[in-house]
Amino acid sequence: MKSKENEKELMIRKQELSLPASAALPPMLVERMALYPENKRRPVNKTVFNNQYFQLTYNTRNHSMAISSKGDLVYSAIPYDTARNYIQRAAIQYLLHPEEIRRYIELHQTTLEKYLTLSIFQVTGNRVEENSFEVKQAYNAILQNPLLEIQIAGRLMQHDETGPLSANLAGKFLFSENVKTGIAGYISEYLNFVVQLAHSLPLMIDGKDVQLLEAAGQDQQLLDQGLTIHSDIDSALSLLPQEVKKGLENALVATDSASLVNTQPLLRSEYGEELSKVRDNYVAHSVHPDEAEKYFRNVHSTENRNLVNVVSDIHSKDGKLPFLNRHFNILTGDVSDSRVHDEEIEGIYLIGGHELVDVLPETTDQTDGQWEKWRPFFHYAWFKELLQEPDEAWYLLPTGNHPFYEVVEAELAARFPKMNVLNNKSLIHDGVRYIGLTIPVALVKRKKAQQQFILKALEKLLGENTEIPTVIVSHAPLFNELSLLPETTEAYNKDYICEEPKIEKLFERYNIIGAIHGHHHIPASSRRFKNAEFAGKRLFVVCSIYSKVNTGFELTSLLQY
Repeated sequence: MKSKENEKELMIRKQELSLPASAALPPMLVERMALYPENKRRPVNKTVFNNQYFQLTYNTRNHSMAISSKGDLVYSAIPYDTARNYIQRAAIQYLLHPEEIRRYIELHQTTLEKYLTLSIFQVTGNRVEENSFEVKQAYNAILQNPLLEIQIAGRLMQHDETGPLSANLAGKFLFSENVKTGIAGYISEYLNFVVQLAHSLPLMIDGKDVQLLEAAGQDQQLLDQGLTIHSDIDSALSLLPQEVKKGLENALVATDSASLVNTQPLLRSEYGEELSKVRDNYVAHSVHPDEAEKYFRNVHSTENRNLVNVVSDIHSKDGKLPFLNRHFNILTGDVSDSRVHDEEIEGIYLIGGHELVDVLPETTDQTDGQWEKWRPFFHYAWFKELLQEPDEAWYLLPTGNHPFYEVVEAELAARFPKMNVLNNKSLIHDGVRYIGLTIPVALVKRKKAQQQFILKALEKLLGENTEIPTVIVSHAPLFNELSLLPETTEAYNKDYICEEPKIEKLFERYNIIGAIHGHHHIPASSRRFKNAEFAGKRLFVVCSIYSKVNTGFELTSLLQY
């Protein structure tokens, strides 16, 4: 009788919070949400936990949780500073493994010395050598200030995943300039919040994502990546400044209304006008990462030992793959911009947009015999555009069952003889069926045609076997529901949804367990996989973009789970 009363109370609270009954929220979240009256008028983002500067919200549409700062707190006074998620991730890792953060920084000493050399020149006008006293002094200052050390680790993660940094280097790397940015205060407040949060709810927090421990499964590797109530942070507490340590110790025993001692954060209410002027008068002086790349040495191993290794968008420019893996690889397109070939790599290869240009003959003389196989496509407008302005041609391309892709497939197969080019084909590996669909780009304006192609291809390739675990792989995502692209990004298009009900029926009927894509260049630090709800079932979605620190995603754990 008591359980029925609890269920009834839970339903009433869901109705008060405008939550669908099907959301099946854990009672602890419902109880937390009921504490915030504003949730009654918020249909989507419900407050679960907050303090003066941060809040945890639950999105009722995609059933996800996220930490965000409140309006008055400024993350950084540096205009267009894109490292927040990296720095938050580094902050969590510092709490868990401060010695590993130190080793990560020391591994990058030569990279840091290049940044510091330029930073010193920006501030003083003096050109110094990388081995100079001034640079060594600035480097040591990083190691003596944990809140700056966290920032540096985060920026080095950004360097490894997206390419060299350039703009506003002084504020990012020199202690004397960094103290003016407000980032140290932001980190202090962030650490206070996540520690208090982890000790109030059974969550795992990794600096970007927040998961209920119940929803994280039994994968200890995933749990070890983030902060939980079980995390030992004593080593980090012994290293952090006294005022930050005091705040964290308070957070460990704090209630919602606890008063915390922190370094002073930068508040918009106090400095908003000044910050606006800095941003308005900001003159961009960024250098494209490709131009700066030659000045930096890769300090990470190029060997990858993943058993099922997923990686996309390598865009190799030196004629070879930048990593080594002798197991099973899933290369999900845009691998080469320099006629890469590799006779040893094994696995499956999906056709991306850049492959369409990369396989064309090097000579521009179309009377040359090398062009003979391409001659049937000369009269197409999209092919002419592909030769002249590829960036303008992507969205004109034919849907994926065109003879053009068969020629592309043959060219790629010759370059990668041990790879299976899945141009609308399937392959079984270790009991898992992989279906590869040729979707070089997301044809939003021709969505109906593309989804008809997807439907017909799946009907053909799925066949009669409804039980075998199946993963759908394509370069561009099938549609929004199975895309890792966040709704908040500019590249997201709300119209690119699944509007073909027969596709959903196929997903219901067959044992499709996940989808893999690339295309959107989502940094690895943002996340490389998620669990999605589609066709009434839970599916994984993986998008693993290549970077020096990320040579692929190990799919095995998701397949086993």
